[in-house]
Amino acid sequence: MRYRNVIRAAFIDQPNRFIAHVDIGGRRETVHVKNTGRCRELLLSGAEVYLAGSGNPDRKTAWDLIAVRKSNGLLTNIDSQAPNAVAREWLETQCFDVIRPEFVYGQSRLDFMMERGNERFLMEVKGCTLERNGIGYFPDAPTGRGVKHLRELAHAAGYTPILLFVIQMDGVTEVRGNRETDPAFCDALEEAEKAGVKITFLPCHVEPDQLVAVREGWLPGR
Repeated sequence: MRYRNVIRAAFIDQPNRFIAHVDIGGRRETVHVKNTGRCRELLLSGAEVYLAGSGNPDRKTAWDLIAVRKSNGLLTNIDSQAPNAVAREWLETQCFDVIRPEFVYGQSRLDFMMERGNERFLMEVKGCTLERNGIGYFPDAPTGRGVKHLRELAHAAGYTPILLFVIQMDGVTEVRGNRETDPAFCDALEEAEKAGVKITFLPCHVEPDQLVAVREGWLPGR
């Protein structure tokens, strides 16, 4: 996926999880943060960040904060909407007969339902933005919604259930549960895997204006 009208800025601070202050060529600007997580290890004073123009003249903020460069040089896409867009692009290369987003199952709205012949699949997508020593971790903030989705997948009947981690940075190929932040999610992840939920990872390449899958992930039957 690609963004239009991307510029570089310097991060100043984040008054709340929805907005941040940045420096654009010496001008202080309020921008929208396209991530509801904490991003504490990313959004540090002076960090190099990238903004995409909203394209909506009626919005209070003209820019969306979409990517951050860590002190180690690693560029991380933090757009919470990007993983589903990348997952959709990737699924379209996987020879499915049907790809249906926002599929209601049980008490949840799961990201995708797919069909291939007589097989049916349910997929939930999670974006990983937290990296430590070359390993990805999820989540970076407690997620009751994520626990709910895992439990729905674990009890899915008539479907092959899949949890796909879209890795929003280069050089990371594995994602582990972040027990330090959310032990409930980690417990649910372990229970889901034991129940037959397929855990797979989709590594990506990041540029300021794009996020793209760099290799084919794994799906049952492929």
